[in-house]
Amino acid sequence: MPSITSQYLARCRRLTAGDRVGPLLPVTGAQRRFVLVRSLDPSGRPDLVPMFFAFPYDTVDPERLRAAARRLAARHTALRSQPTVVRGTPVLQVGEPDVPVSRLAPAPGEQAVDALRRALASWDPQGPPLRLFLVRDDDSRDDSRAEDIVAVVLDHAVCDGRSLARIVEELGAAYAEDLQEPLPSPEEMSAERAAYEAAVLLQLGAEERADTPEAAAYWADRLSAVRAHAPLPRPERVPEGSLPSGATEALLPSYDGGVPFPGLLDACRSAAHTLYGPDHVVPLGYPWGGRPAGAQPVIGCFLNTVVFPAVTGHDAGPHATADLWWDDLDRADAPFDAVVTAARSAGSSWNGLLDGLLTVDDDRRRPPLNLAGVEGREVHVDGRPVRAPFAVSVTQGAEIQLRMVWDRTVLDDDHAHRAFEALVHALRPAARPMG
Repeated sequence: MPSITSQYLARCRRLTAGDRVGPLLPVTGAQRRFVLVRSLDPSGRPDLVPMFFAFPYDTVDPERLRAAARRLAARHTALRSQPTVVRGTPVLQVGEPDVPVSRLAPAPGEQAVDALRRALASWDPQGPPLRLFLVRDDDSRDDSRAEDIVAVVLDHAVCDGRSLARIVEELGAAYAEDLQEPLPSPEEMSAERAAYEAAVLLQLGAEERADTPEAAAYWADRLSAVRAHAPLPRPERVPEGSLPSGATEALLPSYDGGVPFPGLLDACRSAAHTLYGPDHVVPLGYPWGGRPAGAQPVIGCFLNTVVFPAVTGHDAGPHATADLWWDDLDRADAPFDAVVTAARSAGSSWNGLLDGLLTVDDDRRRPPLNLAGVEGREVHVDGRPVRAPFAVSVTQGAEIQLRMVWDRTVLDDDHAHRAFEALVHALRPAARPMG
């Protein structure tokens, strides 16, 4: 029987047969995961990747920002392509470089962050995949201290985390260009579109080679005991007037380049133990992968989500986690939907939803947004809906910056804070120098 990737490619070819420059493009396995997760959400809301930057008030020119964002989208196919499903097949529909820049007005009694949360909550999945928002933050009521917050927001299905630094850098460069700078020519846009499509097809080729019966057997064995252990969402868990998600953070000292990835993954296992109890096999996810050999450096979504079946028993530990993780990496190119299918073939009732997420970044790959020589200060806007019951983000550099967010309809605050304490406790020995 053909693999899931082979079947997907065959459906795409039927959709685009005879249309060499049509508006539909195939998507990678990672992008298909976002479409799958969206289909499992009763509201159909997409995963969003927002970045927030604070600037001194009245230093951002909205028209120049709008022109810069439009030029950026014109230069990158992914940033003007809407994820959609045609005849049951996930694809990208290429559109015009239309990037709205919306000036938000907080309602009476609202703060700037409230207006931003409201704007993201009302995101229309049928609109452009890249949108910008601008809102004045004037809590102090002092113009000399007021700030403008610029939100650069993307549909996650068109962009993975590895592309964010480049988007920020190129948006700043486009803002510095003359306001009348023309968009790329149709020929230039067509050439970039061809490079993007070629990169996606190279990625799909790698996934097709990885989507083998041997890989399916491996993941069937690894995930046969996986079950979702998070409690069912209950809106009544959220106190009236509270935000839908909680957040906490900590700084740890960093030595010799930070904590190796298996140590971070094992710390998340400790948090899962606190949240879900001992002796479970909990599905944790993390992005992994790289650009396929020969692909042009296009902006897009190429990092696969790999599932780690975290055993929450007391006998687990960093070394056991590392050994299993290294084995998983040999099959990490298998697309997510194929891995879910393999698990279900082994008797698991797991539907692909994750009980926890881990993302890791290097602070050297997080440049600030620079608009005409004014450097924005990156800020966080907490309280937004989160896709998983809990998600951990780690930024490694001179210090280890830990953040954890959680869905309050699933986890109560006290429980989540205890889990974060377990996470920090697990990482403190790993953050110390050896010997």
